[in-house]
Amino acid sequence: MNNNKLDLGKGPILPLLLKMSLPPIISFLAMALYNIVDTFWIAKISPSAIAALTICFPVQMIFGAIGMGTGVGAGSFASRMFGAGKYLKARQTAGQAIFLSLFFGILIILSVTLYHEPILRFFGATKDILAMSQKYFVVVVFGSPFLFFMLMSDNLFRAAGNPNYSMYVIISSTILNAILDPLLIFGLGPFPAMGIQGAALATAISQFVTIFPAFYFLTRSSFKHHLKWRYLIPNLSIIKSIYRVGFPSSVMNLALSLMLTVHNHILGNFGPLAIATLGLNFRINGIAMMLLFGIAHGVMPLVGFNYGAHQYKRLMHIVRVAAKLSFLVAVVSCLIIEVFARPILFCFTKDPELLSIAVPALRLYVSMLILLGPTIVWISMFNGLGKGFTSMCLLVTRHLAFLVPLLFILPLWFGLNGVWLAHPVSTVLMFFIALFWTKREFRTFGRNHNPEDMAESSI
Repeated sequence: MNNNKLDLGKGPILPLLLKMSLPPIISFLAMALYNIVDTFWIAKISPSAIAALTICFPVQMIFGAIGMGTGVGAGSFASRMFGAGKYLKARQTAGQAIFLSLFFGILIILSVTLYHEPILRFFGATKDILAMSQKYFVVVVFGSPFLFFMLMSDNLFRAAGNPNYSMYVIISSTILNAILDPLLIFGLGPFPAMGIQGAALATAISQFVTIFPAFYFLTRSSFKHHLKWRYLIPNLSIIKSIYRVGFPSSVMNLALSLMLTVHNHILGNFGPLAIATLGLNFRINGIAMMLLFGIAHGVMPLVGFNYGAHQYKRLMHIVRVAAKLSFLVAVVSCLIIEVFARPILFCFTKDPELLSIAVPALRLYVSMLILLGPTIVWISMFNGLGKGFTSMCLLVTRHLAFLVPLLFILPLWFGLNGVWLAHPVSTVLMFFIALFWTKREFRTFGRNHNPEDMAESSI
């Protein structure tokens, strides 16, 4: 067997989970560094620049929702096809994912560019930061096809049991972005000083570069997908299969974008510093979140493969181990950020007024991590099973049924701190709902597929 290719249906669970999770963890951390590096350099301009960047983030989440939905759906379907031994259909799925990423990228450029000002106002841009937000946003829109391709290929590599390929591609892109950011923002050497627009251009260029190595890996004859041009011809049957999981996944990310939009509007009442605080907290917390997402994305192809191979006992054991690992990572991450909140924030800004708001906000905000770890694993399990609608309902419940109402209610009693407190409260509620549905799914495996596993199906 190729050393770069893992057998997802055999071997000890924890080592396999770590091998599948470590590359996506590194990839997700590298992707988080896009935002961290941008924020670090943009913070040197002004707190208002951070606020402008924060306004654009929900729109970027929509772009990410489309790309991630397509990638998750394609990865889930391809891993199940590989598990069932249907290799041609899995390879055709990769071609359809590339076609869809190009289609949606071009569609967004054509439809969004002309209406960027009202779009930004809708997402919470105030007159103080609108002009600066526009400079960043327009460039981001033109970079959306490259983002889609990167997210799509990331999921396809993992579905084929080659998570290292994704890691190599994304790390290279992140390093390039880190190099270009200061050059284009401040105009070092022969480069012009472009300010916040330079940060957006650096990101777009870095994502564009990922196309070449990703396409090289996907088209290699030795690679499991072995992509061919004819696989890009639209196939409605496969596209439907992709979006049975992909559409709910997109809706989940759209719900996150809507939640951030509500944040921006509520925080707008407290001023630009409150919006800037959200941007800082979201990015710092995002580093820990990427660890959890990496574990969850490592779980999904394992679940999909073993489900396709009818290895239900192994599937349940994978989920239990992943939930425990994710909980441990979440606790450690939370403790580190709680203890070092001020020094961490001080790396981004030395503005005393902003720090006075951001430090207590960050400590409240990150407390949600502890129970969010296993919850994300359970939600990812349903994606791996092809039950994207269940995953969608779970996450949409957290963002829209719990978090958004709490964002309006808690500030009435706790002021600005109520905005940050809404996150851990909604996470606790979501944890118990996700736990209930996961236990219910495990009982279904025991009842319908493998009764002797019933005694081992508890989490």
